[in-house]
Amino acid sequence: MAQASADELPVCLFIATGGTIAMRVDPSTSAVVPALSGSDLIKAGPEIATFSRLEVHNLSNIPSVEMGPLRWVQLHHVIEAALARKEIVGVLVSHGTDTLEETAWFLDLTLTRRDKPVVLIGAQRNASEPDFDGPRNLRSGARVCVAAQSSGQGVMVVLNDQINAAREVTKTHTSDVESFNSGDAGLLGRVDGDRVVFYRASCRRQHVPLAQGALPRVDIVPMYAGADGALLNAAVQAGAKGVVIQALGAGNVNADLLAAICDAIDSGITVVIASRVPRGRVSPVYGFPGGGMTLKTAGVVFANDLSPQKARILLMLALQVSRPTSELHALFDQ
Repeated sequence: MAQASADELPVCLFIATGGTIAMRVDPSTSAVVPALSGSDLIKAGPEIATFSRLEVHNLSNIPSVEMGPLRWVQLHHVIEAALARKEIVGVLVSHGTDTLEETAWFLDLTLTRRDKPVVLIGAQRNASEPDFDGPRNLRSGARVCVAAQSSGQGVMVVLNDQINAAREVTKTHTSDVESFNSGDAGLLGRVDGDRVVFYRASCRRQHVPLAQGALPRVDIVPMYAGADGALLNAAVQAGAKGVVIQALGAGNVNADLLAAICDAIDSGITVVIASRVPRGRVSPVYGFPGGGMTLKTAGVVFANDLSPQKARILLMLALQVSRPTSELHALFDQ
């Protein structure tokens, strides 16, 4: 069978944003720093040219610690414009792994074009290491991006040949190449050589339109043994419109933090309860001061099984417009 010419191959926009996948060791300092462009990364995976044509857009070259709302919105608009182009079958984004799950979730919530796939990739090891995982993840991500069965799957994260959905995926290890997984939900699928195999579809996707103007400030406040209300009060003083409490267990805090939560709600701040436990949902179970039932009585919103960082993103988007509390509950109950 004759090999397809470059002009006949499916086209993906490849947006490079930085992260470890674009870093190598600076010999003068022995520290890992940004160094590679999107075009450099493609050169490390020449076999991609046999099944896909990647159009490179170098959006940034930053560590993922510098990702945040302003860059999310910028990336959103670049992807929306690309997905509107008839010749583009999908978008591939290289990104640092530390905040990759947050960017993926933001995009899955806000993108209006739902039929074309958006795939985020990264690397756990930099380009100076002999077992650099960047080229493999780029190749696998490109395969998912052009696969017909990826249509309608939403924003996906692909590392170590594993496909995860944006809502459930999280980074679970600081350096292991098999760091990203989806807990109880499990993988969406896997890249198996030159094949893309899906096991399931994500049935809990949501869409919250991106409004004009800056996203409202939402902070995360942790609960820990001996915590008080100082951090929550500081967040309110800093101008937070909403706060996510990284609570204990099924969604519990102590009496001191409960008092601060009540004060915040009384002043018009939306408070969402998530858990520092990586699996399971929060719910109003306990009746002691600060237990979930007393938090429910105080007027908090429970984040279901969303992590604090993902609950923050949903709350930021929800607070772009005025919503009744019942609507907020419905958003987080999905």
